[in-house]
Amino acid sequence: MAWWTRTHEPQSSNQPRHPRLRPHPHPRPRLRRGLLATLITAAVVAPISAATAHPDIPAPAPAHIGTVTPTTLDRAYAANRANAAEASRMAAAHGARDRASAVHAMADPERHYLAFDARGPGRAVEVFGDLAKTDRVAVLVPGSDTTLDTYERFREGAQTLHRRLGTRAAVVAWLGYETPGTISPEILTTGRAADAAPELRSFIAELRELNGRARVSLLCHSYGTAVGARAASGPDISDLVLFGSPGTGVESAADLRTTARVWAGRGADDWIADVPHGLADLFGTTVGYGTDPVSPAFGARVFAAGDGGHSDYFRPGSESLDNLARIVLGRTSEVTRA
Repeated sequence: MAWWTRTHEPQSSNQPRHPRLRPHPHPRPRLRRGLLATLITAAVVAPISAATAHPDIPAPAPAHIGTVTPTTLDRAYAANRANAAEASRMAAAHGARDRASAVHAMADPERHYLAFDARGPGRAVEVFGDLAKTDRVAVLVPGSDTTLDTYERFREGAQTLHRRLGTRAAVVAWLGYETPGTISPEILTTGRAADAAPELRSFIAELRELNGRARVSLLCHSYGTAVGARAASGPDISDLVLFGSPGTGVESAADLRTTARVWAGRGADDWIADVPHGLADLFGTTVGYGTDPVSPAFGARVFAAGDGGHSDYFRPGSESLDNLARIVLGRTSEVTRA
């Protein structure tokens, strides 16, 4: 049973907002390594916990929509929009104006959600295109610091990809897990990914029931690559695409035990390249992400991702966007290689 059909305990919604890390166009390696060291030190020594610093923002329980079928899709979309509208009203009454504004935009009549939950940092599964009739589906999995309050930046990437694909494919923006903060202890391990992977596998299985003929590509960014890597086992995924990845928590693509084609790409100006690779034991906890997915040792098909930074993979007109679209559409012979 997927997460949106279960009952969750309320949790804090006022997660800390951290700036998106965008490097200078030509950063010096020493500065980039210094930034990384600062992040790791802050994550270990001074974690920020909004759960204890702020009270909960009230929100309704998710709409109970049952199993979604092609004939009930529109009802599911309407129920989740109504839930978003109620969440906005409750947040506004509580004085949480930023959350109220963010969720109000998500209640727009043109938005289509398979799932929505405004409690805590929030979760949402938004659809772009005709999910029941398409032959290709791209499921996007976000990285750290993605919540309902920062959702629009994730959504923009999904929209841009859908425009690039046209009517030939549908796109699903899957914010189906509680992402770690970029500056937090959780970012040093794959623990959140291990917790999220069963939810993603369950969603993919339900997606296959909704449209069994569509080929599903799993497109994962940053920390989301550790989630997707754990969820890609089985025959339901045609392509697993890792971009802006610190690593997946394993040493090679073969260790993922997936029948999907495994792809990896990294922009030339992506600061994630300076993340140390490997696994280590720290006070009884395994930290790190294993082998660099774009390295020959990992064994993925490495595609060219252009000269962009960590947040530029869906930039209109970019080489990375073009290659991601080619992979989703099955035009793999046209993918440019790094």
